[in-house]
This record gives sequence, C-alpha cells and structure tokens, in this order.
Amino acid sequence: MKNIFNDIPDNIECEIFEQIVNSDKVKIERIISKGHHSPESGWYDQEQNEWVMILTGEAILSFADGSDITMKKGDYITIPAHKKHRVKWTAPNVETLWLAVHYSGQNELK
Repeated sequence: MKNIFNDIPDNIECEIFEQIVNSDKVKIERIISKGHHSPESGWYDQEQNEWVMILTGEAILSFADGSDITMKKGDYITIPAHKKHRVKWTAPNVETLWLAVHYSGQNELK
C-alpha cells in the first residue's frame, strides 16, 4: 500500500512524473510541480484523453484556442485527445500535486 501524499521530495528542481498504473488501456500518474510550467513553444498533443485533478496547490492550464483555466485543490477536467494544452503556471511556494488518468476511447470518465 502507498499514499499519494507521501514521498514528496524537499527539493523539486524539475517537474516530477511518477507512473502509478500503466497498461495498454489506461495510464495513471502522479505529477508534482512547484513553480514549473511548460515551455512557451511547447504544447501537449496527446494520443489519449486525459482526466486530471489537482489534489494540492494551484495551476493554470492554457489551450491552443487561447483560453485559460485556473485550477485549485479538488478541481478536475477532462482534456480530449489532441486538444493542445500546456501548463502556464503552478504555485511557486507550495507543491501542486496532480493526479492524471490517460485513457483511450470515446467515453469520457464522469
């Protein structure tokens, strides 16, 4: 048994991606950010849908259509496959802990 809030390093020089589950149908990962963001020129353009939730901290996601959303503890969103997005900002003074579920198929997780 593990706890998603344990084993967070004191020094987070770069964003941390940790796979919790990885199969041919679903990937679940814990992401730890602290002031990190995507490169200005970089967009995620993923083959799978992504459901992502903020467990602690805050973040701003940007989309290629020019829209931004601010996420805080407890907020979640489903990002369809190939919807270009990037992390514009994460809180610089606290860890932002994400839970991300990547999955294939037409049905959205509810």
